[in-house]
Amino acid sequence: MADGKVNLPYGQFLGYEKGEDGLPRIVESEALIVRMIFRLFVEGKTPSAIARQLAEQGIPSPAGKKTWQVATVKSILANEKYKGDALLQKKFTVDFLTKIRKSNEGEVPQYYVQNSHPAIIEPDEFDAVQAEIERRKGLGRPSGCGSPFSAKIVCGDCGGFYGSKVWGSNTKYRRVIWRCNEKYKGGKKCETPHVTEDDVKQRFLLAFNMLMGGREELITNCRLAKQVLCDCSEIEAELEELKREIEVVTELSKKAIYENAMVPVSQDERGERNNSYLERYRKATQRVAEIEKLKRERQNKSLVLGAFIKGIESYALVLEEFDEKLWVVSVEKVKVTPDGSMMFEFKDGTEFKA
Repeated sequence: MADGKVNLPYGQFLGYEKGEDGLPRIVESEALIVRMIFRLFVEGKTPSAIARQLAEQGIPSPAGKKTWQVATVKSILANEKYKGDALLQKKFTVDFLTKIRKSNEGEVPQYYVQNSHPAIIEPDEFDAVQAEIERRKGLGRPSGCGSPFSAKIVCGDCGGFYGSKVWGSNTKYRRVIWRCNEKYKGGKKCETPHVTEDDVKQRFLLAFNMLMGGREELITNCRLAKQVLCDCSEIEAELEELKREIEVVTELSKKAIYENAMVPVSQDERGERNNSYLERYRKATQRVAEIEKLKRERQNKSLVLGAFIKGIESYALVLEEFDEKLWVVSVEKVKVTPDGSMMFEFKDGTEFKA
């Protein structure tokens, strides 16, 4: 593993097989399924909706079963191996006799190998999906995610999410609109109007083209923000200090247990000393959890800004057609105001009214 040699569990790993040279090789028929899973997620579907669709289409799971587990879809979406990298020793064998394995929580070294094998998903797309996963986590449980517009359109009156509604479902006038989910809940009705997907798409083109008017300055500012706001060097240094503190406290506790067994010590003195060690350990582990959360937030922000920069770099100065991938990587949210206008907030914090 230290030499960067990747050995995938080919039997139940979708998209790859062992090549003649011993390295992972893409199985194109399976890679199409992997790309489909990522595409459906980008289009707004949840892992559970993706699992249902795969089963309905008769596509077997990696284990060869007719039904797909939601956990399987989630693991595919989060597996760095699909972008050509590999994190080795995520799990390790605790006991070679019983073959018991557990998740690696720092007990043994891990190795991250970049470009270790051919990628099925482009790194930019993979990183954008990770950012979208984190964004959805932060939203809690919004009502449904079956469209790229889900959990993106916000009511400017009450702050609730817009959801899709069907009008005249059994008539020739059937129409899908988007309306505030809280509009008729409570005593006061929201004053914001409904919108259609075509409305949102056309106004997105207007807002995005306004954004692209200052593309070079925007890219420069985003790169500077990425460098300054997403820097984790101080966090890494503090994490190392905290890990040393935890190791010290652990050793002191072990030493105290040994001394208590060898030398008579009063219960009050023993309890006071143990409590002080426990308090130091509690504070250190609590702080570790806090700054690891901050580190994840900064890393996620870095991914978001990186995907945003690459998204606007890859398009012409004037966008003429709606593009779902660009929508996902560039738009943070759209606020619909009571007068019917839409305020687009992009990933870098820039806002444009359309």
